[in-house]
Amino acid sequence: MTRQQPRPAVAITGLGMITPAGHDTESTWDGLCAGASTARRVPGLRGCEVDFACTVDGIDLDAAIGGRTAFRMGRYVKFALLAAREAVADAGLDPRSWDGTRVAVVVGTSSGGSASLAEQAVALDRRGPGATSPAGVLLTIPNMPAAEIAINMRATGPSMAPCTACSSGVTALAVARDLLTTGQCDIAVAGATESIVFPVAMTGFARSRSAAVARPGDDPARLCRPFAADRLGLVMGEGAAVMVLEREADARARGAGPRALLAGAGATTDAHHPTSPHPSGAVAQRAVEAALRDAGWQAGDVEHVNAHGTSTPLNDATEAAMISRVFPHRPPVTAPKGVLGHCMGAAGAIEAGLTVLSLQHGVVPPVANLDAPADEFDIACVTKTPLYRPIERAVSHSFGFGGHNAVVALRRA
Repeated sequence: MTRQQPRPAVAITGLGMITPAGHDTESTWDGLCAGASTARRVPGLRGCEVDFACTVDGIDLDAAIGGRTAFRMGRYVKFALLAAREAVADAGLDPRSWDGTRVAVVVGTSSGGSASLAEQAVALDRRGPGATSPAGVLLTIPNMPAAEIAINMRATGPSMAPCTACSSGVTALAVARDLLTTGQCDIAVAGATESIVFPVAMTGFARSRSAAVARPGDDPARLCRPFAADRLGLVMGEGAAVMVLEREADARARGAGPRALLAGAGATTDAHHPTSPHPSGAVAQRAVEAALRDAGWQAGDVEHVNAHGTSTPLNDATEAAMISRVFPHRPPVTAPKGVLGHCMGAAGAIEAGLTVLSLQHGVVPPVANLDAPADEFDIACVTKTPLYRPIERAVSHSFGFGGHNAVVALRRA
C-alpha cells in the first residue's frame, strides 16, 4: 500500500463515558483493565430466552441530569448527555463562554429510543391514550441525543445523528472530523449512545441466533468470549461515549494537551447480507486500508488493534482472518465486548475512546473470558492481564448490521 499525503489530524481533547463497567471514563478504563465481564441477569428480562446483559447500574440518571428536563429524555439520551458533560469538562471548555455558533454536535445511535417506543405501545394498548407520555415522541426519535446536548451546551453549529448500526459511533467521529477540517466548526462534540436492553430487542436478537443463549447453570459473565473457539454469540450492553474534537493547532494554542489524535478514517459497505458479514472480509479490509491511507500510514505502522470482536462465530472468524492479512506483524489485539457486552450503536465510540486510553497509558486491556484465540486465528490477542507497552499508532474497527464498516486510525499525541 502506497502512502498518500495525509489530511491534518484532529485533536481529541476531551473524553466522557458511561458504560456497564463504570459511570465515567476512569472507572470504565479500570473495569476494562481488570478484564472481568459485567454481564448479569436482568430482572426486567425475566422469562425471556435471553435474560442477561451488561447494564449501567448504580446511578440515578435523573438526579445526575438534574433540573426539570429529564422527564423528556429516554435512557439513551441521558447516557449521551452525561458522557458529553464529562467530555467537555475534560477538555477544559465551558459552554457558558464558548462561541456556540462554532460548535458542532454529532452523536449517533443504532435504535434510538426503541425501548421507550415499546413501553408507550404497551401503555396505549392496555390503558389507552391517556396513559401515554406527552413526551412520547421525544423519548423515541434518534436525533434527540444530539439535540439535547446542543440545547444543554448552547451549541448552534451543525447537529447530526448518524445511524450506521453498530458502527454509528465511528461514523460520528469521522463526520465530526470532516466538519472540523472543512472549517464548518471549531469544536465538535461527537460520539454515540445506546440502550436497548428490553424484552422485545433481546427476544429479537435471540430469534436471529446472533445472541448467546444461556444453558441451565451457565454463568452469564462467562458467555461473551471474543475470538474463542467455543464462542456462542453476542451479549448485549448499553452506554455512551462522547469526545471533544478540535483542530490540533487550535487546541494547542489554548493550552489544551490532546489525549490523542484522530489521524484517519475509512468506511465501506459489504452490500452482501443484512446481518452476516461478507465471508471474504475483503470489503471490511478496504475500510481499514482507507483509514490507513487517510492517516498516511503503512499497515506495519500499526501497533495495536481494537477489534470489533462480537463473540459471534461469523464476525470473529471474518475479522480475525482480515486482521492477519492486513497486519501480518501481529500487533496486540483486544476486544472490549468481553467486558462491556455489545453496546450496539455506542460500541464504536466507546471502543475508539478505549483505544485513545491505550495510546495515552501504553496499556492494552485483556479480552475477557479468553485463554487463547481459536487455533485457526493467527492474531495476537491480549489475554488474562493487561499488556504494558508504549503505543504510537492504533486502529479501532466497527462493523454493523447492514454491512456498514467504519474504522478510525488514532495516534498518540
